[in-house]
Amino acid sequence: MALLEVKNLEVKFGLRSGAVTALRDISFTVDRGQRLGIVGESGAGKSVAAFSILNLLSRPGYISSGEINFDGKNLLKMSPDQLRNVRGNRISMIFQDPMMTLNPVLTVGAQMVECLQAHTRVSKEEARKIALEKLKLVQIPSPEKRLDQYPHELSGGMKQRIIIAIALLLNPDIIIADEPTTALDVTIQAEIMDLLLELCKGQNLGLILITHDLGVVSQVTQQMIVMYAGKIIEQGPTKEIINDAQHPYTQGLINALPQQGVPGERLYQIPGAMPPLQRIPKGCAFHPRCAYAQERCEKEQPDFTISGGCRVACHMVEDMIKQANVPASEEK
Repeated sequence: MALLEVKNLEVKFGLRSGAVTALRDISFTVDRGQRLGIVGESGAGKSVAAFSILNLLSRPGYISSGEINFDGKNLLKMSPDQLRNVRGNRISMIFQDPMMTLNPVLTVGAQMVECLQAHTRVSKEEARKIALEKLKLVQIPSPEKRLDQYPHELSGGMKQRIIIAIALLLNPDIIIADEPTTALDVTIQAEIMDLLLELCKGQNLGLILITHDLGVVSQVTQQMIVMYAGKIIEQGPTKEIINDAQHPYTQGLINALPQQGVPGERLYQIPGAMPPLQRIPKGCAFHPRCAYAQERCEKEQPDFTISGGCRVACHMVEDMIKQANVPASEEK
């Protein structure tokens, strides 16, 4: 049994014009020590999926159906007190903007001690010792000094390391990292991702990494989910998807990477834009932007097809696999 199992999750947002579906039939698992990447353009539903796991959705968003099982228990059926024992204790979250996560009027030490005392029965002195250990674990220079500093006295990279240290305070089983390097420069991004990878391997932590950066996903994760318009369109081992993407959308994301371009020429970009939730087209949601779209794509929503070790929701892939499995005698 997987440590975390998200099963047929559906999330809606209630608007005056009627409810719109933000996530449709989302299913995936994360085992202890496994690293899963969720990628897609802005608006694909990556962060909504992450927030749903810990039921952090704000109104008008709500989970309309599905299950989220953690260690054999459905999180959606837990009381607020029961869920509070999971948040931070068993599943921690790293948000994308450290400036919004840290309280500007409290020192780093005060925030870490407060977090520990909210979940465990430890003295202030003991909590401070644990906080210091976690700062050392994330390789913060002069950790004793940082405990008594305010967030505005620290660089962006240091703030993000402190956020990771706070996520590790209660020794969780899984960390959800939502765009953890968005506000950082390239060199600091690499340091933070290396740190996360090292911590996950060293402490056997599960990781759900939400990002739009396929380069980061290819280096850090073992499994990968590609989302489009609130739905999973490709899912499987990261190396297999990166090396041989099946869905035209995933192929477009890979072709748009700078290293895929020719020096002196414009970078490739997928034509068009992600549709708004109120106007998701019928059939395959990607068909208005797809170079391989057929009439069937405009009318029928594709089911998942198994291709190698991956699940792909694409009529073209389904047809290609069927054609490949037809014996030569039948083709004639």
